[in-house]
Amino acid sequence: MKTFTMNGNKQTPFLNWLAEGIKKEFISRGYMFYHIPEENIKLVFHFIDPEKPRPYRRKAQATFVVSVMETSEKSENIHKSAYPYLIRSLANHLMYILHNDNETTDIYFLTPEQGFYKLEYRKGEEATFFKQIFERLEPLAASQLVIDNNFYDDLPEEMWNGDEITRSLSESGKKLDRMNLLPAPFPLEEYLTPRDLRHLKKLYGLGGLSYGNLSARRDSESFWMSASGINKADMKTVGEDFLLISGYDPDKNAMKVSVPPNITPKRASVDAIEHWMIYKEHPEVGAIVHVHAWMDGIKATEINYPCGTIELAKTVAELVRASKEPSKAIIGLKNHGLTITGADLDDIFERIEGKIIPQVPMS
Repeated sequence: MKTFTMNGNKQTPFLNWLAEGIKKEFISRGYMFYHIPEENIKLVFHFIDPEKPRPYRRKAQATFVVSVMETSEKSENIHKSAYPYLIRSLANHLMYILHNDNETTDIYFLTPEQGFYKLEYRKGEEATFFKQIFERLEPLAASQLVIDNNFYDDLPEEMWNGDEITRSLSESGKKLDRMNLLPAPFPLEEYLTPRDLRHLKKLYGLGGLSYGNLSARRDSESFWMSASGINKADMKTVGEDFLLISGYDPDKNAMKVSVPPNITPKRASVDAIEHWMIYKEHPEVGAIVHVHAWMDGIKATEINYPCGTIELAKTVAELVRASKEPSKAIIGLKNHGLTITGADLDDIFERIEGKIIPQVPMS
């Protein structure tokens, strides 16, 4: 069931107009509007007060929250000004509305993965404007997250202290750091109250927002991967920094992770489902690197699905399959970054050296 609702105080005539236009567009496209949200509501448009941006407390991971706020304050760096509101409101997406002096309005869309792009609204273009909003948001709201982990303390003892593969991951993390491709984790604790941070960890298991991940195949059934929210430039401990991904459980919609006994493991990167699909289909792929950067002349996804969704994983897997050499694919993730396959990690770094563009183009 495609369901949606609206929450929060729409403080201005423009926001009331925007809410009504969005409501009519989504209803006309088959969504059912709920005045009072049910527990498993699919999509929430959450209108926030810039002075006191409070989160919408979703009860299920499957609820996709779009925070909406309005401002007339100009900024030299809109992304920097807007991003904290995305985090404070615990949203999957932020619509940051900026009214200009020339009777136009820019609506900037932000994602936790640093996606950042805009639509422009002019009076008289209502039909096109609301159609564009729907086309931007609906595929994301309808996507399925795979962020749960099933941990098994069955890692063989000879791997408790790592192996040659984990050592290669550690060295590659340092390489990414030297290339300035590991931005510092976003300081959640500086923007969230302790209560909100507990809610976020409970719902998504996030300990921080960090960018980039690496993995390397161990055998036909498993691969080592950097854990979520860690400093990839300083990976040392199996079960905390390195995780052995041993499969995907479709019934529980969770990644299977093997860890040593008597350890409190970190969570797997949300991109684990994407890596798993690629390794499963292409035995010649020995390593995968994901960075928030770009390269010229590459194939890219058409929709900026959120990280950790089946839809993003399938789309990237399809592009790898269609590439000339799946074991040497470089795939662009729209408004996000790159997924790069290789025979091993050294192969990947040799191929991208001198070709990386740090700034991801947004559209």
